[in-house]
Amino acid sequence: MKDITWLTYLMFILASYRLTHLIVFDKITEFIRKPFVKKINVETSSGTKTKEVPKSLFGYLLKCYWCAGVWSAIFLAFLYLLFPKIALVLIFILSIAGGQSILETFVGVNLKKVDYYAEIEKRNRV
Repeated sequence: MKDITWLTYLMFILASYRLTHLIVFDKITEFIRKPFVKKINVETSSGTKTKEVPKSLFGYLLKCYWCAGVWSAIFLAFLYLLFPKIALVLIFILSIAGGQSILETFVGVNLKKVDYYAEIEKRNRV
């Protein structure tokens, strides 16, 4: 553990972030979550909406971002301790994807802001 540099630690953080997001939100891993969640109809002020809720504790762990984050960090840490060379390859790939997704979110949000402010300015001219 003494050999972990700040860069490796940052890679762990980004990899854990991406792995967590992959487990909890991404369409590609929906087949993992599907047996552990059920769909229910919820009445809202705007009508009826379908919502996914966990069927069990394990389902809750797969749907809870904070819970899955802990488990993905534990998984990556143990993988690194047991098989450091294999783990570093996975961590490297996930950290690149994690960094990219953070940048994409930042850019996407700011592009929406630019469009929003342009629309406001356009309305003020009229």
